[in-house]
Amino acid sequence: MGNVEKTRHLLLVFPHPDDESFGKAGTVILFTKAGTPATLICGTLGEMGRNMGNPTFANRETLPSIRRRELEDACRALGVDDLRLLGLRDKTVEFEDPERVADRIEAVIREVKPSILMTYYPKYGVHPDHDAMSHAAVIAVKRLPKEERPVIWGSAVVNDAESILGEPDFVLDVSSVLDEKMAAMRAHKSQYQGMFSRMEEALAQGGAVRDEVLQQLTRERFWIYRIED
Repeated sequence: MGNVEKTRHLLLVFPHPDDESFGKAGTVILFTKAGTPATLICGTLGEMGRNMGNPTFANRETLPSIRRRELEDACRALGVDDLRLLGLRDKTVEFEDPERVADRIEAVIREVKPSILMTYYPKYGVHPDHDAMSHAAVIAVKRLPKEERPVIWGSAVVNDAESILGEPDFVLDVSSVLDEKMAAMRAHKSQYQGMFSRMEEALAQGGAVRDEVLQQLTRERFWIYRIED
């Protein structure tokens, strides 16, 4: 599937700056280019992140403000013009009361009335903050009448996701917006180089190695999370 149709509203629910872009930017861009309005709920500013830029340009005190600016830059690249910051503390989302986090997510859902809610697939986000945020998102959606619930698109971080969850419901070809996707990812300068330096080397190398990386970059996978009442 290479194209998406305009839908009522796209809501992204993630705990850290860059979660909305790494592995998902192409799909978000396809939706916003089709005319879908998009809102991002970001739980934290990623202030406990270990990457400080390469070469280093941040420190523990400056990292939160830097990552906020990077997130705002990424949102512009994604076409997301509605950013909501929850102000939770990085690496402690799992210790928050999930019902209270769900309260805040629910309020946004009721306001923007999304048709699709994109988050990590519950229990398969690897990072505790990822799983805690997606768990709270599911709680929020479950509170709505069935006919008002957005469809939950989950992305899985685990390597063997297909063997666990089965074939993804959506595999999107985002090659038509690859440049925009890369711009959104690279907007997170403090994190990008430390996480994707090998990928950049492979892209520069060319040949079969570059083709393999491009194959990965241009395919984004999502599983629908089906709520059991």
